[in-house]
Amino acid sequence: MIEKISENVMDKVSIDFLRDQVLKNAYGNDDTPIAALDPRVLLLWYLFFGLVPWFLNDVAVLLGMFAFTAITTRMARVAPLVLFVFALGVFSQTGYMFVASLLFGGDLSTLAPLLVLTLKVATVSLASITVFSGLDPDRLSCGLLWFGCPERLSFSISFAYRILPILMEELQNILLSYRMRGRAPEHDTVMGKIRWIVYQVKTIVQSFYPLMLNTAKRSRTTVEALELKGYRYASTNMKVLKIKLSTLHAGPREALFAAVSIAWAALCFVAPHILEVL
Repeated sequence: MIEKISENVMDKVSIDFLRDQVLKNAYGNDDTPIAALDPRVLLLWYLFFGLVPWFLNDVAVLLGMFAFTAITTRMARVAPLVLFVFALGVFSQTGYMFVASLLFGGDLSTLAPLLVLTLKVATVSLASITVFSGLDPDRLSCGLLWFGCPERLSFSISFAYRILPILMEELQNILLSYRMRGRAPEHDTVMGKIRWIVYQVKTIVQSFYPLMLNTAKRSRTTVEALELKGYRYASTNMKVLKIKLSTLHAGPREALFAAVSIAWAALCFVAPHILEVL
C-alpha cells in the first residue's frame, strides 16, 4: 500500500506533470462558461466577491459566498494543481494559527474566529482563481485597459502568461543539465523513493537562479523586438486602443451571470434573518 502511494506521488512530482498543469491552466480554458464572459463584467464581479467578504463576520453569509465562488471555480475548469496549492495554503495557515493559539493558552473557542477568517480568505482566493485563472490573458488585458489601467500593467499580465511556456522549457532544460551531471538515487524501496523525491525537490530549488537569469535574457530580447516594431507608439495611440477594445461585448449571457450573482448574494444576506424569524 505504501509503495503504491509513493509511486503515485512520484508520478505527480514529475516536471512534465507540473508543466502540463501550468500550461493547461493558462491556455486550456478558452471554451469554459467563465472564459466566454465579458472581462469587464468579471472584473466588476471580482471587486464585489474580492472585497465584501473582508467586511463580513456572519458565518452563514460567508458560507453562501464561499459556495458560489466554488461553483464559479468549477465552471472555470481550473487545473487541479492550482486547487491543490490553494487548499494547501489556506487550510495549512489556519491549522498553524490554531496550533499556535493552543500553545499560547487558547482553547476550542478559537475555532469560530478561525473559521470566519478561513472562509474570508477562501472566498477571496476562489474569486481570484475564477477570474485570473479562468479568463483568457488577452481578454483580461483588454478588460483592464477598458477600465483605464496603465497599458504597461495590462501588457505585463498578458506577457506573463505568454512567457509561461518559455519558463517551463527553460526549467526542463536546466533540470536535464543537472541530471546529466549527477546521478539520481535508486527508488526501488520506500526509503529510496523518499530520497528520490528529496533529490528532485533539491534540484528544482537549485534551478531557480539560472532559470530567472535565462528568462530575463529572453524577456529582454522580446521587449527589444517589440520596441523595434513600434510597440510604445501603438500603446499610446487611441485609434489602436479603440480597435483593440472593439472585441469587447456584453450581452444576455453577461446579464444572466450578473443577475444570478446578485440574487445569490442577496439570498446569502437575507436567508439568515428569515431563518431567525421562522
